[in-house]
Amino acid sequence: MVIREIPRTLSDPSNQHTEMTQEACPHRSNVQSSDKPHVYKVGIHGWRKRCLYFFVLLLMFLILINLALTVWILKVMKFTIDGMGNLRITEKGLKLEGDSEFLQPLYAKEIQSKPGRPLFLQSSRNISVNVVNSNKQLLTQLVTGSSGFRAQGRTFEVKSTSGNLLFSADEQEVVVGAERLRVTGAEGAVFSKSVETPHVRAEPFKELRLESPTRSLLMEAPKGVEIQAEAGDIRAICRNELRLESKDGEIALDAQWIRLLRLPEGKASGGSSSSGTRQTVYEVCVCPNGRLFLSQAGTGSTCQINNNVCL
Repeated sequence: MVIREIPRTLSDPSNQHTEMTQEACPHRSNVQSSDKPHVYKVGIHGWRKRCLYFFVLLLMFLILINLALTVWILKVMKFTIDGMGNLRITEKGLKLEGDSEFLQPLYAKEIQSKPGRPLFLQSSRNISVNVVNSNKQLLTQLVTGSSGFRAQGRTFEVKSTSGNLLFSADEQEVVVGAERLRVTGAEGAVFSKSVETPHVRAEPFKELRLESPTRSLLMEAPKGVEIQAEAGDIRAICRNELRLESKDGEIALDAQWIRLLRLPEGKASGGSSSSGTRQTVYEVCVCPNGRLFLSQAGTGSTCQINNNVCL
């Protein structure tokens, strides 16, 4: 912008006085007496103008770089109207396609896979599923890791596809609801306490063995205990005594042959001996304390004669 100064022509007598004064003072500048217009430059010029243009160009370059980076990020992250990358926003919630990695805890109401596709969970350390109440107190916990599988809760149940109870455990009892409990270990099953079951059976062509190495073995039932071997033998082995006791009934040994091995043989008391040749026929005698012994048979009973075993 240029401002021009228009000189004024003085026609009054004082003009002459001014000219005389200028002639009298020749050392004064003659700029005031010049009739040419003066030009005053207003604005940014020189190096300031070049710096301004440089900063404007630099700002435009940065804007273009930011715009290009934004477009590149949108393309790499696969931002769309429906979601980002493998994450899709649907009416029912969020939908993840492919493998997903969570670096922080995941809170969800329901997690399910596609119809007909499995749900695969993988972790380098462990996978924990916790159920808490409104006060953040732990109610149920399911942890699987390198050390094993652990479940914590009030009850633990396993059901079949039809809804039948297969296994249940709580603080009071453990229930096996399957039709058969099969133990395939070489040492069998070890129970520190009592076991209640209506039927104990071995696999076909296998032996059934009930053993208590250091304590006693007790089998009782209100209506009777039945031990049956349809195609084999029944053996009862003990270190000290084997007792068959019936409080209100009787003990019946029903078999074609009854063998009592290693019974002691009674001898005649008071120095008396049976006359004649030694007999090979014996009779089984019972002491008052229930002990059995053999006595040589005679024409009559010889149990009273050979009762030195009972002493």
